[in-house]
Parts: sequence; C-alpha cells; structure tokens
Amino acid sequence: CWTRSNYIYIQNGVYINGLYLDGARWDAATESLVDQILGKLYFPMPIIHFLPFENYVRKPEHYRCPCYKTSNRAGVLSTTGQSTNFILPVDLPTKMSPDFWTLRGTALLCQLDD
Repeated sequence: CWTRSNYIYIQNGVYINGLYLDGARWDAATESLVDQILGKLYFPMPIIHFLPFENYVRKPEHYRCPCYKTSNRAGVLSTTGQSTNFILPVDLPTKMSPDFWTLRGTALLCQLDD
C-alpha cells in the first residue's frame, strides 16, 4: 500500500478521494445518488474503491456517471475520439432511473472552478 496525493494504491484496486458530484449528491444512508439540495451546485463524493475485474457487467439500474477533469466538460478530441477532459465512466447506484441523471447532466469532477 502506498499513497500519492488523492489516491491510495492497494494490492486490489485503488481508493480515490477528492471527487465532486455535479447535478446530484451522494446519500450515505441509501448508498445511492439523490437529488441536489436547492442552491448548492457541487457535493463532495465519499472515497470510492475502484476494483477492476474481468468480464464486468454493469447493472442496468446503475447510472453510468461520466468523470471529467474539470467542470468545463469540454476538451479537444483525441485520436481515440474521446474528449481529453473525459476520464472514465463510473457506475453509481441510484433509486431513480439512470435516464433521470443523464437528463440532469450529472457528472463527477476532479476539480472545481476557482
């Protein structure tokens, strides 16, 4: 186990700290996405344990939340066809339809605007 900035590397995966939710908030009691509090744009996400494994199948009730480097969400298209600001999708549990969060533009952000 060793640390570097906002991540902790372990033998099986990595813990990530310091992400923010835009368009939703995380409810620890239900362990799922819930609606924002009126008047507040960004909510800190708790530590996430990324544990990769082969043949992963996403649960249809999970929202595939895009994770971006900045809140701008714009970037130059790379040779892979993806934005240079996009990092990866993160599947998050939700009690509502994943389409609800897609229409809201819900995303994870690595840093907020100054």
